[in-house]
Amino acid sequence: MMQKLLIFQSLWAMERRNTDGVELRLDDNIAAISEAGFDGISAHYTSHGDVIRLNQAIQGTGLKIEAVCFPRCVEDLRLPLELAAAFPVSHINLQPDIRPRRIDDCLPLLDGWMRLAEDAGIPVFIETHRDRMTTDLFFTLDLLERRPDLPLLADLSHFLVGREFAFPVDEENHAFIRRILQNAHAFHGRVASCEQVQIEISFPHHRPWLDLFLQWWDYGFRHWRSRSAEDAELVFTCELGPKPYAITGRDGNDSTDRWAEALALRQMVRELWAAIT
Repeated sequence: MMQKLLIFQSLWAMERRNTDGVELRLDDNIAAISEAGFDGISAHYTSHGDVIRLNQAIQGTGLKIEAVCFPRCVEDLRLPLELAAAFPVSHINLQPDIRPRRIDDCLPLLDGWMRLAEDAGIPVFIETHRDRMTTDLFFTLDLLERRPDLPLLADLSHFLVGREFAFPVDEENHAFIRRILQNAHAFHGRVASCEQVQIEISFPHHRPWLDLFLQWWDYGFRHWRSRSAEDAELVFTCELGPKPYAITGRDGNDSTDRWAEALALRQMVRELWAAIT
């Protein structure tokens, strides 16, 4: 058995939000993702009806699912876990939708979620995300001091723009990011700058930022491989979001083709993985 990299596409990232008002149907998005050769999708697991429709849509495609939820208390995780038990997922991506100011107020929530996950036998990873418990890099590092084994889902774009690192990034900040990556069990793929949470990866002048993220992901992949089972699967989700994540032009529409950039990002990440195998 060999370790595998699985690359998912976010359903949220498939939203057009174009000024023409046209949105593709779920079935059309699933077909596009499947035909493009992605391994899975990232989708909300917060509504029984939506999860049923989603699983009907992917039937026969072989696509796996990353389940996303936004609990505000320990009990809020029960429904996503029940849905994941009935409609299996690779893992649950938990965005803790609560913003305590004290580490001690976070620990009962994290411990409760981890207990429920262990009881259910379903992997649950805590996403690093703005406007969540993990909004701040230093606060999240403090959480890791108290819970060194806390499984994270690393979306590094939030930390870069949130902390507005000076560029080039100095060694101290690289070390902070590496500490996050040492607990990363999955990744969300988006490239940020110090001022924007999502920049166009196809623009030549953004290449330094792209290289920075490729460097971080390289470290994260290598560290994950060193501590994971021989048959483990690592999920990297392309998550180039619609506006206001995507920068728009005067016409209110995306400045680039996000789908084309997602495919380009997938290829870069595949090459990164191949270089370390």
